[in-house]
Amino acid sequence: MPDLSPISVAFLVFPNVTQLDLTGPAQVLSRLGNTTVDLVWKTRDPVPTDSGFPLLPTKTFGEMGQADILCVPGGFGTVDVMQDAEALDWVRRMGEGADWVTSVCTGALVLGAAGLLSGYEATTHWASHEQLAFFGASPTKQRVVLDGNRLTGGGVTSGIDFALALAARIRGEDHAKFIQLSIEYDPHPPFDSGTPDKAGPATLERYWALVNKAAPGRVDKVREIAKGLGFAP
Repeated sequence: MPDLSPISVAFLVFPNVTQLDLTGPAQVLSRLGNTTVDLVWKTRDPVPTDSGFPLLPTKTFGEMGQADILCVPGGFGTVDVMQDAEALDWVRRMGEGADWVTSVCTGALVLGAAGLLSGYEATTHWASHEQLAFFGASPTKQRVVLDGNRLTGGGVTSGIDFALALAARIRGEDHAKFIQLSIEYDPHPPFDSGTPDKAGPATLERYWALVNKAAPGRVDKVREIAKGLGFAP
């Protein structure tokens, strides 16, 4: 195998992040070869996830130099991040210098709030898809969307697909296939209920009840955040 150029990856990690949004693609991207993966937040204190266990940042905003790949995961905590000037400033700074500006799930809304998706096609979790337009992005209903150097993944598990697609663009398709084999990514889900059009009405109703309880008024909050940041309604 020829020598591989070094690659640095910076993941934003924040309270109430959906850990699989981060750990799925991190597992894939860590196998690019000659790659450094960092989890970045304000401090190096453990950061709680929505799964009930914490993740440990490896660097703070001030310690992290420019990365080749910026990735912002999602989760209910993104609403707070979109209102956090320090976090948005870091995302904006990293995005302006990165070769690849990427996200998984509602991390795309953070990229949008940082002004990094205006005029770009993008995707996110199906339940937040139309909110991308609040930030000047063009919502595109695909599992992985590439527009220029913006690569966005849909909800949660799409982070693995997104990372394999990115790996193919960076190291070539053969290397991406090697990574896929190495993690035995050959999904055969026991149920066919992974999208709203496939899930039954009762399952969909149960999901929205959870969202409305955990994040009441979320759509209106995101719309107001976008307006407050100067995006046109």
